[in-house]
Amino acid sequence: MTVHYHKGDLPADIDLGKLIAIDTETLGLSLVRDPLCVVQLSSGDGDAHVVQMDRSRYDCPNLKALLADPGVEKILHFARFDVAMIAKYLGVTLAPVFCTKIASKLCRTYTDRHGLKDVTRELVGVDMNKQQQSSDWGADELSKAQLDYAASDVLHLHTLREKLIVMLKREGRLELAWSCFDFLPTRAALDLAGWPETDIFAHS
Repeated sequence: MTVHYHKGDLPADIDLGKLIAIDTETLGLSLVRDPLCVVQLSSGDGDAHVVQMDRSRYDCPNLKALLADPGVEKILHFARFDVAMIAKYLGVTLAPVFCTKIASKLCRTYTDRHGLKDVTRELVGVDMNKQQQSSDWGADELSKAQLDYAASDVLHLHTLREKLIVMLKREGRLELAWSCFDFLPTRAALDLAGWPETDIFAHS
């Protein structure tokens, strides 16, 4: 595994293909309070690209162009949060998206453990180290431990997507899953507009 560390933006000549794994790191889990600090990506080749944001202006045209490309499918885990963060700070609608957490909830109904660590352990056989999850992602320089952690969050998403698609097809829920994925930009917009927990489809 090679982790490529980029300050501010992706290189202009990078080609990650038409199916990329994406994750973000922020200062916390509040869409209102906590800024976007890092975007990490992988083409599924075992390497990762970690982009540390310039939080003074978020000027990253190469990254934005890739994320906004409708011809590139993006794989994420708990895409709802990342889609909202990227929309808020980069002004990009992330689509099309495959969310491995939604997929897991639709086909792994035999468990309530749908975190990335749990799904990866079961379906890929890899036990992920989440120790750096709560570290300071706003630091001027990211440590090797942080870079390795950021990379690990995207390295297995291609394999998870393949295995979850097999399970979704088996259970007859693949089309339902795609419909949920297509709704994610709207769900993220509701989160950002102030309806994070309210079910607007509920009767009361």
